[in-house]
Amino acid sequence: MFGRDIGIDLGTANVLIHVKGRGIVLDEPSVVAIDTNTGKVLAVGEEAFRMVGRTPGNIVALRPMKDGVIADFDITESMLKHFLAKINVKGFLTKPRILICCPTNITSVEQKAIREAAEKSGGKNVFLEEEPKVAAIGAGMDIFQPSGNMVVDIGGGTTDVAVLSMGDIVTASSIKVAGDKFDQDILQYIKKEYKLLIGERTAENIKMEVGTVFPDARHEEIDIRGRDLVSGLPRTITVYSKEIQEALAESVSGIVQASKSVLERTPPELSADIIDRGVILTGGGALLHGIDLLLAEELKVPVLIAEEPMHCVAKGTGIMLENLDRISRRKVKI
Repeated sequence: MFGRDIGIDLGTANVLIHVKGRGIVLDEPSVVAIDTNTGKVLAVGEEAFRMVGRTPGNIVALRPMKDGVIADFDITESMLKHFLAKINVKGFLTKPRILICCPTNITSVEQKAIREAAEKSGGKNVFLEEEPKVAAIGAGMDIFQPSGNMVVDIGGGTTDVAVLSMGDIVTASSIKVAGDKFDQDILQYIKKEYKLLIGERTAENIKMEVGTVFPDARHEEIDIRGRDLVSGLPRTITVYSKEIQEALAESVSGIVQASKSVLERTPPELSADIIDRGVILTGGGALLHGIDLLLAEELKVPVLIAEEPMHCVAKGTGIMLENLDRISRRKVKI
């Protein structure tokens, strides 16, 4: 059995793996549960995610990726090893070639860390590609023509905004405002307004069930439970969509500003193309209610959400794997 080519979307919130010829074979949260007494890895992915906020003192559920880059090298390596063993892509004598996606503005040190983690996990040759470029390909854009395409990829740790033409990035911006920041905003809002302490998973649930970022776009409510900061006892409150819009307003305006700054730096010919083609939203953050309406109103261009936005980067790695020999010839390994 020969080793296969695999593409990894190494995200802050989720890891997706695409195997050439098999499609997306793994989609699990990037969480690792560790026993702090022994340093032993107890669970990875979905199993570890269920433990977040619900573990005894000696077990911690960690997210080794922060803001799209590796925060804990050893744990990231353990996580990748676990996932690669799970999908069984190692050949008898050969190792797979790996294509990994990373944010546009990461440093060479951070790039080296990602490459080393992949090599130690069992990769032969490791190629790095910029996330918005891969997301655009996965969303079905033809970025190899001499015309402008704009993509806004809102992930868990970073939002990458890029204008692409002729198969490469013309202007780009990457900010550390994305899904995780939205959850923190909701958590802090509930704490400040209601004196109630809730966990990250509850905050994420609120974001998905009733959250919106466009005025009067959604009118829903949800009952949530948490710990009262005054009495220390459990308490239930009702939260409304309008409140979540308030809580998220500041962070979302950061994404709007980043998109505007990329458009301002785009050559006029390509700007004209973007008015025709519109902006494509990818990543899990594209599912945030009203984000497309808000960006369309602020940028004055059509904004469309990609099909299966969470899978765009993984799908894009699949398409790039088909042309890996062309990419490896063009790119000298760093």
